[in-house]
Amino acid sequence: MGFELSFSALAVLLIALLVSAFRILREYERGVVFQLGRFWRVKGPGLIIIIPGIQQMVRVDLRTIVLDVPTQDVISRDNVSVKVNAVVYFRVLDPQKAIIQVEDFLKATSQLAQTTLRAVLGKHELDEMLAERERLNIDIQHVLDVQTDAWGIKVANVEIKHVDLDESMIRAIAKQAEAERERRAKVIHAEGELQASEKLMQAAEMLGRQSGAMQLRYMQTLSNIAGDKSSTIVFPLPIELLQAVKTSKS
Repeated sequence: MGFELSFSALAVLLIALLVSAFRILREYERGVVFQLGRFWRVKGPGLIIIIPGIQQMVRVDLRTIVLDVPTQDVISRDNVSVKVNAVVYFRVLDPQKAIIQVEDFLKATSQLAQTTLRAVLGKHELDEMLAERERLNIDIQHVLDVQTDAWGIKVANVEIKHVDLDESMIRAIAKQAEAERERRAKVIHAEGELQASEKLMQAAEMLGRQSGAMQLRYMQTLSNIAGDKSSTIVFPLPIELLQAVKTSKS
């Protein structure tokens, strides 16, 4: 009776070990297999067999991971304090390196993204953070990709989500933008006056070339005044007459 019980227990144990030896990995998963503590190979996807007690397997997800970088306090190159957060898109390319070279690749990438965000943005002025966000995204992505390459990780994209300013800085930027608009308006007005004066000089030169051109201009002006049904009376006075009077006085 005791022999039968021990045989049954042994059979159950063997069945349990046999069942535990079979593992199923999905298409986006890989298994890093260690044999007696040493790296053996990367297996999957599909059905794989692990020898219980001799081999151990660590699952690795190869899908793109979306990492939300917490809000960081950044001091720009022109000594402006801002709060910046971002999102990082990365995936594991080499499961062996991701498991062996770093203890927790997800946590390590998160910490590295935070320090890189502060370091890269701290080299730029506030205006660059607000106007050249696309270029800053590329710079941060390049730095992260180079540093995580040893972990078998590929950083595909980095996006800065928000750049938060305090109220005093927002008011200062608004005043600066208003002053810039006023400056542009004055410049445009001055350019218009310059162009108008140039055109008037050209018109005066053209009218001065023909003695009758000015009289025709007088007649056209009188016609315009009469068409407006105005009670204004205009007496055209030739400029030559004024010049003759001036000459006689002198």
